[in-house]
Amino acid sequence: MLLKNATILILSPECVEQADLRVHNGDIVARGKNLHPRTGEETIDLSGLFVMPGMINAHTHLYSALARGMSSPKTPAKNFIQILKKIWWKLDESMDEESIYYSALVGSIEALKYGTTTLIDHHASPNHIKDSLDVIKKAMSTAGMRGILCYETTDRGGRRRRNEGLCENERFISDNAGNPHFRGTAGAHASFTLNGDTMDALGEISKRYNCGVHVHLAEDKTDVADTVTMHGVGVVRRLQKSDILSPKSILAHGVHLTKSQVAVIKKSGAWLVHNPRSNMNNAVGYAPLRWFGGNSAIGTDGFPSDMFEETKIGFFRNQESDHRRPFGRVPEMLQAGQRLVSIFFGREFGTLEAGSPADLVALKYSPPTPLSDTNLPGHFLFGMNSGMVTHTMVNGEWRMWDRELVGVNEEKIMNEASVVARRLWKRMNKN
Repeated sequence: MLLKNATILILSPECVEQADLRVHNGDIVARGKNLHPRTGEETIDLSGLFVMPGMINAHTHLYSALARGMSSPKTPAKNFIQILKKIWWKLDESMDEESIYYSALVGSIEALKYGTTTLIDHHASPNHIKDSLDVIKKAMSTAGMRGILCYETTDRGGRRRRNEGLCENERFISDNAGNPHFRGTAGAHASFTLNGDTMDALGEISKRYNCGVHVHLAEDKTDVADTVTMHGVGVVRRLQKSDILSPKSILAHGVHLTKSQVAVIKKSGAWLVHNPRSNMNNAVGYAPLRWFGGNSAIGTDGFPSDMFEETKIGFFRNQESDHRRPFGRVPEMLQAGQRLVSIFFGREFGTLEAGSPADLVALKYSPPTPLSDTNLPGHFLFGMNSGMVTHTMVNGEWRMWDRELVGVNEEKIMNEASVVARRLWKRMNKN
């Protein structure tokens, strides 16, 4: 197809450009002004619409999609560890194949509506580990998403579950090594729930498949303190010793890292992913973004994949704590997620240039002031929102057109998901 008269927006480096886009076999094959239609080519006029690369959620937990509205613990959680034990570890223990599928499908549908086209998911379902990543893949494929998936390996459930988690990661990584829509990485919970041999095993998988490790790092002070107490080294040094730090490793949160620890991470090429809504909700502290380097991105940690909202909240929280730059680093971090995905798929995402995958979002925004390269971040942060998204394309196919999902009965799925959620909540209450 030929997309005519679009206004292209790229957040970093900032770009506002009038252009046509030619799409063929899932890729953008030409970008320029006044491109002429070819025989048999569908022409779509995008006059009045802004077009951006499909957004990336660099760290999420799709299994939390059915947690919305569930009852709070009878005794409120007083700290981060109690939040895990009373809420999230009870939820993941209760996940079965049905709830895994519907949570992934609901999360994917919502992502598309928000203009997010790729999810980097971190999954846990200790009573249904084997093939759980295939269930998520099936759900995401139904919606038409791209994904980088892993299973959350941990020692908190014993040796058998740990081994099943390692096997599930390795199987999925191997099975999807050349998949254009899905890739795998080795998943891990956090240092304070991982024994030394488990860390080493994750590092071995990472080296064997060149896939990196997706792990929570220094989200709460507990992770930092327990690692020193139990293992005699800091959290980053522990990752180093197990060969986990690499250019494909994804380190979620990084709230309680020191400047020297961040420097080690930056030197390794590993990625730090900031999750502002989750950090604020769990009251774990504020991530030191001023130290984060270019390999840092934005995630939601299980909140809906509205990257407009996540970026805005991250920006305002950053302004409150570290008011040093006109627009902070957060919009740049959102765009940087494109580079992270590019590393996994071996091709350049997020440019909307010829050769880039045709993953894009169109939105209806009427700027009340001039819009240019120099002030695009201001318009994104203070004017645009996910409610303005009208069309979403993944791999050259419209997955949402005029705010209606394509090939998916959203109302039916949401009604079915509600029934599944009730069953899930009932199981949780028995745990």
